[in-house]
Amino acid sequence: MRRSLNQLLDKPLLKASLLSLSIIGGILLMEQKGVLEPLELRAYDLMVRLRPGQEPDSRLLVVGVTETDLRRLNVATPSDRTLAEALSILQASQPRAIGLDFYRDLPQGTGQPALIQQLQAKNVVAIHRISNIADEQIPPPPGMAPEQIGFNDISIDRDGVVRRTLIFAQEDTSFAMQLAFTYLEKDGVMAEESPEEAGILKLGQSTFWPIESTSGAYRTADTRGHQILLNYRNLQVGRRVTLSQLLDRQVPADWIRNKIILIGNVATSSKDFFYTPYSPGQTNEHQMSGVEVHGQVISQLLDAATGKRPLIWALSNHTERVWIAIWGILSAIIAWRMRRIFPWAIVQASLLAASSSLGFVALMQGLWVPVVAPMVSAIAGGGCVIAYRAQMLQRQNRMAMTLLGQNTSPKVAQTLWENRHDLIQSGHLTGQQVMATMLFSDLRGFSGISENLTPPDLMRWLNEYLSTMTAAIHHHQGVVNKFMGDGIFAVFGVPIARTTPEEIAADAEDAVNCAIEMAERLEKLNQEWGERGFGPIQMRVGICTGTVVVGTLGNREHLEYGVIGDAVNTASRLESCEKHRQSDPCRILISESTQQYLGKKFALEAWGMLGLAGKQQQVSVYRVINHQPTVVNAEAISIP
Repeated sequence: MRRSLNQLLDKPLLKASLLSLSIIGGILLMEQKGVLEPLELRAYDLMVRLRPGQEPDSRLLVVGVTETDLRRLNVATPSDRTLAEALSILQASQPRAIGLDFYRDLPQGTGQPALIQQLQAKNVVAIHRISNIADEQIPPPPGMAPEQIGFNDISIDRDGVVRRTLIFAQEDTSFAMQLAFTYLEKDGVMAEESPEEAGILKLGQSTFWPIESTSGAYRTADTRGHQILLNYRNLQVGRRVTLSQLLDRQVPADWIRNKIILIGNVATSSKDFFYTPYSPGQTNEHQMSGVEVHGQVISQLLDAATGKRPLIWALSNHTERVWIAIWGILSAIIAWRMRRIFPWAIVQASLLAASSSLGFVALMQGLWVPVVAPMVSAIAGGGCVIAYRAQMLQRQNRMAMTLLGQNTSPKVAQTLWENRHDLIQSGHLTGQQVMATMLFSDLRGFSGISENLTPPDLMRWLNEYLSTMTAAIHHHQGVVNKFMGDGIFAVFGVPIARTTPEEIAADAEDAVNCAIEMAERLEKLNQEWGERGFGPIQMRVGICTGTVVVGTLGNREHLEYGVIGDAVNTASRLESCEKHRQSDPCRILISESTQQYLGKKFALEAWGMLGLAGKQQQVSVYRVINHQPTVVNAEAISIP
């Protein structure tokens, strides 16, 4: 059971899957802890700025008290008399609702009785403050009915940006909501309780579900009371005039008639300004006045009630986690299936673009889904798979080079690397059946030399010989499988399987040409050794073509490239058979299975059917006499 589990866990795909899932799980944990919240909020702000803005709301008119107005009146805040006059002028043009965004719990200058009289009109809404700190609470103007007052507290995120709005707080109603009620009442749209859940407001076509501290990208937001996400209309919420223009009666009556009029302070000295999602994109006015923020809320409430613009809502926390995980898993799957880094980078970039684009499209439809967390999940999920595959490929490359790299020609090594994905699986060169040509070589007279040399000198002499022969093998695209003292075992046609007769014939020709070159190199070595006092050395070579199974043998601690098959034994026996029949410094014997692939490209001497050690059936044997660049006539082949 434990062994089966270990074998299961040893599979690269399973390892990569577990690794990517662990990383994605870590991303989800980070997201739940609020680590990504600041980035998500900035991404949200960017999408708000990028989405197409709507035209200023024709139902709203903002009467802003500017610094110029204050200098004209020679006051720091408009007096009660001035505000009473402004309200009287507005009422003459029959507005549907007027919102006074000035605290008037205490008299300001002269004219309080006149102001209180104007505030008695049913379409006027004034403000008060319901701060959590008792000393910061501000009562409403005296003598006003409860439905004519609303709190103007604004919800601010930790980074100072206004993205949500408080519409109810226990028994209190917001300034913006009271004005929306007043405006919609004349259209027959009344507030009612949602049939889906008690205590939830339904106004016209929309149900106002409160957000939670984990809605959207929020994880640490203070969402006490009944808050909703603020769906900004545009940077300019409606028409805007100055108090001086109103007092001078320069405002057209149709800008006022049947509209919501907001009177508030837009002077810099009032410090009634807030950062919004639009702030980073502004070069001059980075903040929005409080009265205009209330206008944004009113416009949103009216549009939601009439079905013109949806409220912004968010997925459940569980659904968001699934959404985030999907992108990480998808990225990991793509990373596993794609083998080259550049195409993967392009697909990964497309995946990230798709994730952010879907988030943007969703926001335009009124749905806020996390954008940064899915992108981080996709980068981490795909990145960890790429990192794992890079580590795995490095290990495979190291293993392959250990098995073959030092004993192959550059061309074979390059072919091996290009096909490593098909050859190497689970840390092993997979076993495969191939048609290849085997070459065995051994020295005659080696014992005599070894007796006359010290061990260090013998090692240097042997390395000189083996390196020379190895160069010949590499020159003809062979793979040195192993050295056996002074013996060499080389294979032609691995590790990439040959599938056509032409390819198999090419391997057979390479093996014979290699043996001929080895003979030529041995002749040169004998000349050099003779000058150093060593006697001439003879070499025997056996070559056989046949089906063998190749792949790694052993475990991770000790691996070797194994070549198994009858052709291996035949080549070895050919090298050692009939040792007394050697007249040349290098004798090359080949089997009939090799000869049939050579055509007439070599001069051969047929030795007939010979019995080889360890084989029950005799083998037809040929000796290679020489390489012929042209077709060899039958007479060129001597038969003993």
